[in-house]
Amino acid sequence: MHQNTPKVLIISSDTGGGHRSAAQAISEGFERVWKSDSSFVKIIKGVEESHHITDKLVNLYNWTLKNKQHWMKYLYWAVNKIRPETREFFMKRCIGFCRDQFEKWCPHVVVSVHPLTQHIFARILRELNLTDQVPLVTVVTDPCYGFWKGWACDDVSLYLVANEDAKSQLVDYGVSPDKIKISGMPVNPKFREVDEIDAQNARRVYGLDPDKFTVFVNAGWIGGGNIPQIFRELVRGELDVQAIFLAGKNEELRIEAERLAKNAKFPVKVIGYSDEIEKLMQSANVMVSKLGGLTTFEALACRLPIIADATTPPMPQEAGTVQLLEKKGAGILLKNSADIVPTIKGLLIDRDRYSRMKEATVGMTMPNSTEQIIREINAILPHPFTTAKAAA
Repeated sequence: MHQNTPKVLIISSDTGGGHRSAAQAISEGFERVWKSDSSFVKIIKGVEESHHITDKLVNLYNWTLKNKQHWMKYLYWAVNKIRPETREFFMKRCIGFCRDQFEKWCPHVVVSVHPLTQHIFARILRELNLTDQVPLVTVVTDPCYGFWKGWACDDVSLYLVANEDAKSQLVDYGVSPDKIKISGMPVNPKFREVDEIDAQNARRVYGLDPDKFTVFVNAGWIGGGNIPQIFRELVRGELDVQAIFLAGKNEELRIEAERLAKNAKFPVKVIGYSDEIEKLMQSANVMVSKLGGLTTFEALACRLPIIADATTPPMPQEAGTVQLLEKKGAGILLKNSADIVPTIKGLLIDRDRYSRMKEATVGMTMPNSTEQIIREINAILPHPFTTAKAAA
């Protein structure tokens, strides 16, 4: 590794797919800026890899998200009440792995993209007397007021948030406004609007009609929640459309979706896990999805209107995103699974309404947000790197 390249440690967790996507976007952002000929960014799953108990908690979170989405509000309440990220019980079980990862990598900056990870790394930096030498940066992946208390930690050097709303929540949790900068969500630049020719080509790749209205049904990284039921209602409909269904990591769901697709009255392409979500979004005219913070902003960056799952109340940390989408007019809230067919029929009939939804996506994301995040992190790197980068 070149001596003028900083070593970066990114702490994430696979609770849903958003934190993972954020970590990847930031990692690729660093690589674009520093152009090193060797690896200098390391991503670890700090929650599940650190101890078998916390691994089970991650599994519980994902099981609930997949199978009992209406229970998520209780899980959110319990985590905010118990505050596991501050408890000695979890600290003493997880700190060995986390400290070992830190000492093996010797990073120049630690970046957290998950609300349960900054407290433990703040403690490690204190114990190693490195608080003043190694910045601890938190990139908040929940965009609106009402997110997890775990994001707030006194020892974080710099907070990067999506907007004023997220900043207000941190301030109300006791974080100094001086530590907070608005940089937008960590959306990978590959999520962008494409012209109609590229959209048609994307549809062709999936074996679909390049000219037909395309509905992307996104069951998320974990593959579950209420979206499978919405899909069951959709495939019963008499619609002049075609659809793509993303089953995520849920193999049983993929098999069931394949079976349902055979009986649909319109073409349906079923996909399991994909690491090219941007191409799915760019091929679509509308996305049906739960409003995860990052997924929503990735779709908005592609200028893709959203039919949002509101068949059960949204998780508290996602409620603000729901309100934002409805207020701006870039989405429709689906209160009942059976409404999916008339909702899509309405968009096919009222093309002006669809055009207004698409237009409303403009301005909801900050352009070049990941580059802005990288710039802010670069600015607080230790001396030799900031100097080298300034000269570059």
